[in-house]
Amino acid sequence: MTALVVQRLEGLYCPSGDFYIDPWQPVERAVITHAHSDHARIGNVRYLATYESEPVMRARLGNVALQSLAYGERIRVGDAILSLHPAGHVLGSAQVRIEAAGEIWVVSGDYKLEADTTCVPFEPVRCHTFITESTFGLPVYRWRPQAEILATINEWWGMNAEAGRASVIFAYAFGKAQRILAGLDANIGPIICHGAVEILNRAYREATISLPPTRQANDVEKKMLARALIIAPPSAQSTPWLKRFGLYSDAFASGWMRLRGARRRRAVDRGFILSDHADWPALQKAIRESCAECVYVTHGYVSVMVRWLEEQGLSARAFETRYGGELDDSTQNEVEATTESSEEAPR
Repeated sequence: MTALVVQRLEGLYCPSGDFYIDPWQPVERAVITHAHSDHARIGNVRYLATYESEPVMRARLGNVALQSLAYGERIRVGDAILSLHPAGHVLGSAQVRIEAAGEIWVVSGDYKLEADTTCVPFEPVRCHTFITESTFGLPVYRWRPQAEILATINEWWGMNAEAGRASVIFAYAFGKAQRILAGLDANIGPIICHGAVEILNRAYREATISLPPTRQANDVEKKMLARALIIAPPSAQSTPWLKRFGLYSDAFASGWMRLRGARRRRAVDRGFILSDHADWPALQKAIRESCAECVYVTHGYVSVMVRWLEEQGLSARAFETRYGGELDDSTQNEVEATTESSEEAPR
């Protein structure tokens, strides 16, 4: 088997095409799966990503040298044929398909299988070798349908509005915030977005993604603030910016809300289990549908996933990477404890 992707100090490298995929150190040529900051970093000389991701890439990285491709469009890079295919993670997210020397490898980046209105749905891509994430690669991680979660968010917002208190929901500014926004019932009250979220909202609208109208806090009558839903990044928690909303109930939206203690450490009233990553059954399904005989695991519950794959008769290995998924400092210790307590590969 010819290795189409290898691990280098700078990141995952394709020797036949002389390019890196989501490198964590500056390189000459970077193929980017999506515009989250742990995958799309500043400092590379040239970037290649999907056409759909361009507005967010520009918003986050500035005026970089960016080549964009349509999903499924094939180009030759060195001795490799490269194409990008939907990952269903966030706007413009892609799996990278590489074909060379009679081999087909797919680098998934981050992905989810449940479709939503804010990005192109995941597309299975058959290959010999599949490089997968494992952010939520334990059986405990099983998501309820997003329609149920969004309905619960609207119900919570409506109850707060009737009680005369604002609703603040903390969510990652790129992807999660827009997914929540697209599912809100704007008839309940005004929707206000933190500036860090609104910048990305504009990029989504530029990409023709339909989102309900959003407003700035200063444009909302004071008496109406008590009926407002405010979407803010986690970094806004406990900052003076929130004081303008007076009495409010707060919540955090993340797959990590499934962990015991994560909501307590976040010190919020509610935790909504909503993730832009595949859960345990979806990871299994994506790997099966790739038809790959060899699977590399890049980040998350790596050792657990590798053991499970080997039990299924697959050749499984790990790449050490610097991707974080939805992981943040508040959940790091619990994730490590959960991983260490997993004595056997889940079945």
